[in-house]
Amino acid sequence: MKVELLQNQAWPEPLWTALGLVAPLQARVSGGLPPPVFGISIDTRTLAEGDLFFAITGEKSDGHDYVHAAFEKGAAAAVVAEAQADALKDAGPLYVVHDVLWALERLGRAARARTGARIVAVTGSVGKTSTKEALRLVLSQADAVHASAASYNNHWGVPLTLARMPRATGFGVIEIGMNHAGEITPLTEMTRPHIAIVTNVAPVHLEYFANVEAIADAKAEIFSGLVPGGVAILNRDNDQFARLAAAARASAAGYIATFGTDAGADAQLIAATVGEDHTLVEARIGGRLMSYRLGAPGRHLAQNSLAVLLAATAFGLDLEAAADALAGFEVPAGRGRRLMLTTAEGPFTLIDESYNANPASMRAAFALVGTLPTPQTAQGTFGRRIAVLGDMRELGPRSAELHADLVADLEQNHIECVFAAGPMMKVMFDALPVKLQGVWRTSAAELEPYVVEAVGAGDLVVVKGSNASQMHLIVTALKAHYSDPVAAF
Repeated sequence: MKVELLQNQAWPEPLWTALGLVAPLQARVSGGLPPPVFGISIDTRTLAEGDLFFAITGEKSDGHDYVHAAFEKGAAAAVVAEAQADALKDAGPLYVVHDVLWALERLGRAARARTGARIVAVTGSVGKTSTKEALRLVLSQADAVHASAASYNNHWGVPLTLARMPRATGFGVIEIGMNHAGEITPLTEMTRPHIAIVTNVAPVHLEYFANVEAIADAKAEIFSGLVPGGVAILNRDNDQFARLAAAARASAAGYIATFGTDAGADAQLIAATVGEDHTLVEARIGGRLMSYRLGAPGRHLAQNSLAVLLAATAFGLDLEAAADALAGFEVPAGRGRRLMLTTAEGPFTLIDESYNANPASMRAAFALVGTLPTPQTAQGTFGRRIAVLGDMRELGPRSAELHADLVADLEQNHIECVFAAGPMMKVMFDALPVKLQGVWRTSAAELEPYVVEAVGAGDLVVVKGSNASQMHLIVTALKAHYSDPVAAF
């Protein structure tokens, strides 16, 4: 009876076998042959039992300091540098390599080589993560999908995502980012996508680029990794479209598909009606008129959903079914997720955009707030549209100008009160009409109590800033002070 039970047990397939790791890692094994691994981790805080831990050395910490902690949490084995191997020889099973990050890259390439998955890579100045999540949702209707976690899109995030990809994956969705020229090329060559999407090009990371054209050239590096005959999907409305299209034509791409409001786009946005928790989209895709519901509010989300549908049809999925799936889309945390919080006088709406910010995403957030109604309170009054803003980073010598330029968009979208934190936002704050000025402070932590005190029933509050501005502190404070969300969408 026991033997029969074991034979019928559906044991999960390991991600990598012990011997299967030796060659791609170019490792020697220390401490005995490890068991198979079921996941990959670079952070002991999120490590799961059975994971392979990579002791990566970063700017602020050295993963080798956490190898013992990894084993205490149940790691199957750890990948460590030769220089640290003797000191860690008693910690547990080790794969000893010359360079840990280089070994992770090699494992990512091995994962890509062994899979038959169809791969789509996404980059762009704005909208990468939300587009990646929409692709994950739509493609999962047809087959198993493996996609980047959070915004793991850099020199360690991409190989980590690939290394985590199960052999039997049907679709892979890989987000690729950059803030310097030349960073995307090795990542797209590692990924070798069948489809490459550029959501847009905007004036971000200007601290490291001479102009927006240089940013477009850096984004266009994604085409260099396309498999021969692959598909490039571009935003036809973007000012850099011609430059991106030229780069795509010079690559191995076999076809260029376009999206946007332009009448010449393969997927044309005709109308986007923004509701409180959704967007109704009317579009012409491949000459076919269609309407569908997107499960999150925002015209910018509606436009990027067209790129998702182009990718789905390029992979052979049914267009109607793909569009229907978008009704279940939710924005990722920190990128527009809305919470209904309760004050003593009644609820207010918080829009959490605290993960990141640049001029384009700021304007998109303001446009969304401007289209949403402020709720009516029990007393019959209406709340205010409030913006709580932190510095946009990496904008270079034009930073002050780009911050001040936000004033017109704030006014145009009926923002009635602005709180701001950081030296660059002081430039914007001082340029505001006095009636819009709430409070400015040097940091999010200093601004926090003023925002907590100011919000009231019926208000519509958007919190946004670059990740380094730590605007998430204000989101956390609002959620803590005004109880758990009574509704989230």
